[in-house]
Amino acid sequence: MMKTNRVGGPLFGLVIGMMLVLLGCAATGSKSASKTTASVISADGSPILYGTRGQGEPAIVFIHCWTCEHGFWDEQISHFAKSHQVVWLDLAGHGGSGSHRQRYTMQAFGEDVAAVVERVGARKVILVGHSMGGPVALEAAKLLGDRVVGIVGVDTFYTPFEYPTSKEGIAAFVKPFKTDFRGASDKMLRSMFTPQADPQVVEAIVARFSSGDPRVGVSAMYELFEWNARHAREDLQRFSKRLYNINAAPSGKEPAPNPHAVMVPGVGHFIAQVKPDAFDRALEGIITKLGRAGDQL
Repeated sequence: MMKTNRVGGPLFGLVIGMMLVLLGCAATGSKSASKTTASVISADGSPILYGTRGQGEPAIVFIHCWTCEHGFWDEQISHFAKSHQVVWLDLAGHGGSGSHRQRYTMQAFGEDVAAVVERVGARKVILVGHSMGGPVALEAAKLLGDRVVGIVGVDTFYTPFEYPTSKEGIAAFVKPFKTDFRGASDKMLRSMFTPQADPQVVEAIVARFSSGDPRVGVSAMYELFEWNARHAREDLQRFSKRLYNINAAPSGKEPAPNPHAVMVPGVGHFIAQVKPDAFDRALEGIITKLGRAGDQL
C-alpha cells in the first residue's frame, strides 16, 4: 500500500504538493522581462537568472515553485519594490536559468537562492517561497544563516494535502508525470482552484506551465517528496520562530494551523495570482511582525 501522511503538521499544499506552481513560463515572456537582469553561477556551475528592484531592508526574496519562473510574482515585485529591495530569480532549469545538474533537489535549489543573495549583497532578507519554493527557502536559510530574518511559505507546509512518504508511494505518485507530463500536470493544476475562480485567470496560469521541461519537473517532484519525508519535520521545527505561512482557505472555514499562519479565504493554491491584494496585505502584516520581533532581540 502507498503510505501517506496527512499534512496536519509539516508539508505542503503543494497541491501535490509541489508544484505548486507558482510559475511556469519562460522569463522572456513575462512582464518581468522589462526588469534589469543579471546572472550568477550556482554551486554546481548552473547559471541562475536573477534581478532586483527597489531599495530598503529587509530585502524580499521571491522564490517560485515547481516548473515555474519568477514572472508569477510580477504583481508582488511591483508592489513591494515601493518600500523594499525586491530580489527574484529563476531556479536552475526553470525560466531563463540554465542547468548543469542531473538531480533537482531542494538542497541544490537552495544553493541557487543563496548564490543570488550573496551576489546582490543583501544583509537582511525575508525568503518568500510558494509551494515547492517553501522547502527551497528553508534550504537556502541553512546556507545564509542570520541574514535571514524571516521565511514565508505560501500554501506550503501545514496544509491538508496527503503526500507520499515511502519510496513506493512516491514512485506511484510520480509515474503519471513520467508517462504523460503535460496531461498529468494540467489535471493537477486545475484541481488547485476553487469553482469560483475566474476561468480566464485559471486558463492563463495553466497555460504558463506548458513550457516546463518534463525532465526537470519529474526530478523536482520526486526530490520534493523525498525532502518532505526526510527533512520537513526537523526543518520546520528548526525555523519555527522565523517561519510564517500564507495558506489558502478555499471554503473560508479552514482554521489556521498555528499562530504564525495567515489564512486567505475563498482561494486555492495560487493565492498571490488569484487574490493579489489579499496576499499583499497578508505579507505586509507578516513583514511588520518580523520587524517587531527583530527589534526585541
